[in-house]
Amino acid sequence: MEDGRVKASCTVDDLGGMQYEVRVWGLAPFDHERTYTLKATSEDLAARQGLNLFVDEMECLRDARDE
Repeated sequence: MEDGRVKASCTVDDLGGMQYEVRVWGLAPFDHERTYTLKATSEDLAARQGLNLFVDEMECLRDARDE
C-alpha cells in the first residue's frame, strides 16, 4: 500500500565557491527529476536542501492533483 511519502535520491557535484549542483530523482508516483544549483557550506547540506526542495515540489504537485 502506498504511504504517500516522496521517496527520492540525489547526487551532488561541487562547482566550487560553496556552489553545488544537486540532481534529484524520485520513485513512482513521484518519478520526476530536478536539478538545483545551491549555495551551501557542505556537500551534505546541499544534498539535504536539494531533497527538501524536491519533496516540497512533489507534495505541491500531489496536492494540486488531489484537489
